[in-house]
Amino acid sequence: MLALGLFLDTFGIGLFCWAIFALAVYALPFFVALSIGITAFQNGASVVGALLIGTVGGALTLAVGQAAVAMTRSLTLRIAIATAFAVPAAVAGYHVAFALSQNGMPSLAWREIFACLGAVFVGGTAWTRLTVFAEPRSFELARAMDNPSRPVLPAATREG
Repeated sequence: MLALGLFLDTFGIGLFCWAIFALAVYALPFFVALSIGITAFQNGASVVGALLIGTVGGALTLAVGQAAVAMTRSLTLRIAIATAFAVPAAVAGYHVAFALSQNGMPSLAWREIFACLGAVFVGGTAWTRLTVFAEPRSFELARAMDNPSRPVLPAATREG
């Protein structure tokens, strides 16, 4: 029974860590959705209306952020947008790592060290996930498709 408990505890912490890294890029859209939803609810919207408005606001934040990073050619603007997405993810990573380190670490100094490492890793993950496919595409790409190059391995295309 003890072995099953240790296995399930390890599995649960691993699953939780996977979820924080997988959802890191959504920290800013979630914050925007929550802020818009609460504001709409406080200004007279119903619960369903506030949820709908918040969801639309969060989805638009994510879509506009990813499109802006993908379409802009300015490195400064891309860094600013990626930073806007990475900072809330880093804050969330700090708090998650700090909370998880309380289970097995009595020293506050080591908990802070692990929390700071968690912030760096989760923020870096959000930065990477947002910018990995953000290379600006040239308008010359359509012309390159009209004039395909020769096969790389011409011997493999010959018959006989």
